[in-house]
Amino acid sequence: MNEKPIDGLNVIPFVDIMLVLLTIVLTTASFIATGRIPLTLPQASQTQSDKKPDRTIEIAANGDIHIDGDAVSKEGLKARLSGLPQETTVLIRADRTIQFQLFVDVTDVLKQLKFTRVAVQTQTTTK
Repeated sequence: MNEKPIDGLNVIPFVDIMLVLLTIVLTTASFIATGRIPLTLPQASQTQSDKKPDRTIEIAANGDIHIDGDAVSKEGLKARLSGLPQETTVLIRADRTIQFQLFVDVTDVLKQLKFTRVAVQTQTTTK
């Protein structure tokens, strides 16, 4: 028998497979790092609440903050909410003309106190 020894190895199929695996790993890694896939959510014409919120925070157009109808300052907000359990449902109702920073300040207090059930009330659109 006249067999010729292998002089070289064709690595092109191996490189192709590795590039596909690298693409899959990079796509999956970016999903894991962000924790969510970016998408545009649909709008609903109506929403239905299963449960009445335990606490309601209202932010008026002039910047006044109210918890269940009682006026509080930004500093008093944290003190008023600190005694509540973290599973308390909180509904934020804010006027559309308020400064966005005020809304962020209120949500930041809720985040610092580790509230897990926070909702923002919006007005439904009619077509």
